[in-house]
Amino acid sequence: MEIKIARWSTESSCSEVDRFLNRPAIDPAAEETARRVLEDIRRQGDPAVARYVREFDGAALKPGGFAVSPGERKTALDQVDDEFKRCATDACRRITRFARAGLRKDWTLATPKGGVLGEQFVPLGRVGAYIPAGAAPLASTALMTVTLARVADVREIVACSPAGADGLLDPHLLYCLDLAGATEIYKIGGIQAIGAMAYGTASIRKVQKIVGPGGPYVTAAKRLVYGEVDLDMIAGPSEIAVLADESAPAEYIAADLLSQAEHGTGQEKALLVTPSSRLAEAVHKELLRQSESLSRREAVQKVLNDGTLLVVVDHLDAGMELCNRFAPEHLEILTREPRRWIQKVRTAGAVFTGVWTPECAGDFAAGPSHVLPTGGTAAIFSGLSVDSFRRRMSLISLTRADLQDMLPVIEAFGHVERLDAHTRSAQIRFEQK
Repeated sequence: MEIKIARWSTESSCSEVDRFLNRPAIDPAAEETARRVLEDIRRQGDPAVARYVREFDGAALKPGGFAVSPGERKTALDQVDDEFKRCATDACRRITRFARAGLRKDWTLATPKGGVLGEQFVPLGRVGAYIPAGAAPLASTALMTVTLARVADVREIVACSPAGADGLLDPHLLYCLDLAGATEIYKIGGIQAIGAMAYGTASIRKVQKIVGPGGPYVTAAKRLVYGEVDLDMIAGPSEIAVLADESAPAEYIAADLLSQAEHGTGQEKALLVTPSSRLAEAVHKELLRQSESLSRREAVQKVLNDGTLLVVVDHLDAGMELCNRFAPEHLEILTREPRRWIQKVRTAGAVFTGVWTPECAGDFAAGPSHVLPTGGTAAIFSGLSVDSFRRRMSLISLTRADLQDMLPVIEAFGHVERLDAHTRSAQIRFEQK
């Protein structure tokens, strides 16, 4: 197994670093497959969905069996142990608290002449959440998506997740979906789930927006249906970058890098940036040592070989510059004074500071959603939030004096843009009858 170590400077390029940074947000091969499958679903609806559920998920489901029944929900409730229920409830409470604090409030502003301007926020009516369950059921993602929609007051919350060969969802995942407030749950995964939610079928009504992470095929499918529905962001294979100085324990850093390498798509990315060659070598050894005992050792080793890079820089400022160029989904800052570096972060999905803030806390328990942009798109997208499930509407209410005050501006732009009907619709209000 080869874990690469490189040196990098802001003054000179490094081919190893350049290759690592230039990862595609969307896999072209996955996009080609997604386009074909989505077109079949658009044309054929439920029969195509059932065919691809059988082909990709390995479950023989007829359209009448796509939805999780009340009986399946009750069975899941009985199968999940009390300790997990307590922990899931605790996580849901933390996520709910954070989401409520993040709700933007309607606001108004007085105009100079007695009118009112403002913004109003209204929930979407019907949204879809994709919950991955390929390598393992991501029960936490059920909480990190559906809970936010519930807090935003979305009335219809659709969740899709792939069933096992037995045609059932994992009971822990199903319990979390029920706890979070999903109103409809479908045993459909992959591209076919995105297509069903985006286009609608006889058994699954179309949604307004799709949120949630996924592997390369789900990510490609989401981008292809943009316009049919709104999307949260590109949330594909997981990424982590760690900016660390010599004070950071090598075993902590290695453990944190491995935590994202184990997701299982093989396209995860793990980056360490440090001014300490000694630390980089120590982390290298720890990665080899710790990876030997992990249950997903094969998947982890692929990422260590193909998607992991340890970079030595001249100083922490250069390290922060490299992290910003990488634009990671998750950025950990493990330095002597981690908070002083927060203001220098320009591009990251979420920032974790200090040795007591491992990224896994954000994945499972802290409160902010773990659905975050990947593939470098943290430079342009933000992570999922409660307001992702609401629409913003501008409010404008003018008095006669306001409109008269604006009339010269309206006339000037109407003249330049040759839109005389625009100008006329304001002028006519001041004509004598």
